[in-house]
Amino acid sequence: MNWGVLHSIATVAAFIAFIGIAWWAYSPKNKKRFEEDAQLALDDKDLLSFKERTKDTQ
Repeated sequence: MNWGVLHSIATVAAFIAFIGIAWWAYSPKNKKRFEEDAQLALDDKDLLSFKERTKDTQ
């Protein structure tokens, strides 16, 4: 095996890994979970409860 063959194998393996990750990320069964995770940064309810907890300890 020369370096060209090894580079080709590595390229194909990286492409297969990319396709697998893209398939996992866009699969319909993960859509609800990702939508909920996207809203975490915008959720003020958790922020307010954190502020109330830290205010009580001061």
